[in-house]
Amino acid sequence: MVESLDKVDVHQLKKLKWLLTDVDDTLTWEGKLPPETLQALSKLEAVGVNVIAVTGACAGWCDQMAKLWPLHGVIGENGAFWMRKDQQGFTTHYIRNAEMMKREQQTLSHAIESLLLDYPDVSLSLDQPFRFCDVAVNIAQDRAPLPLDVTKTILEEIKHLDIEGQRVHATQSSIHINAWVGNHSKQQTSEAYLTQFAPDEKLDLTEISYVGDSLNDEGMFAWLPLTFGVNNIRALLPKLIHHPQFITTENGGYGFAEFAEKIIKAKQTN
Repeated sequence: MVESLDKVDVHQLKKLKWLLTDVDDTLTWEGKLPPETLQALSKLEAVGVNVIAVTGACAGWCDQMAKLWPLHGVIGENGAFWMRKDQQGFTTHYIRNAEMMKREQQTLSHAIESLLLDYPDVSLSLDQPFRFCDVAVNIAQDRAPLPLDVTKTILEEIKHLDIEGQRVHATQSSIHINAWVGNHSKQQTSEAYLTQFAPDEKLDLTEISYVGDSLNDEGMFAWLPLTFGVNNIRALLPKLIHHPQFITTENGGYGFAEFAEKIIKAKQTN
């Protein structure tokens, strides 16, 4: 059962050391980053909560997030890589061989563009040239959202593509259909990232939480014991098997800031 944010146990929030978060329509809202979100990220950092963006966003956007936002790191293109800035410099870590991912991406891109010839009003995302691994179909970014039945049909057709004998993975965010070849995901790369950077030998899942807004966040909701959704996820709940445990009252980045304030107050309470 999904509950309101005021039902969350303060002691659970006090334990949090890592907060994984989606970006589009979770940190942002209506295509913009609210100032409340940026302030919340800085406040979380100040109370010792490491925030990691886990997103389908392209490498170009992730580069800027990792360099400019108060984040521990950024996992991009649904787990294809992570980027991190620290005192030693800026690092990009690829989950698989970068040249192989690029070759598979080009083959997949050609296949999806051929598929989209049957949908003259649909195109790849404008940021496709800045992607390392996946192929993104624009369903709602700076355009009128596609009808739900059209989005579902395109998603299923992409999943049935065959790229060099390999299965195509595809998932839907609030603005894109993201497709890729290779067995990586938000969860798998988040585990790899935390294993590398968490100080403990064994991950304590009670110290990790996730907040998201979309269908492609379901794997994260299933994985962690404490999860959150921003208010705009409510319309998608009937389509999810695994739900966030708690939902904010505000949408997008405003909901994230609302949730962050709960964590900050918990951390500051003796």
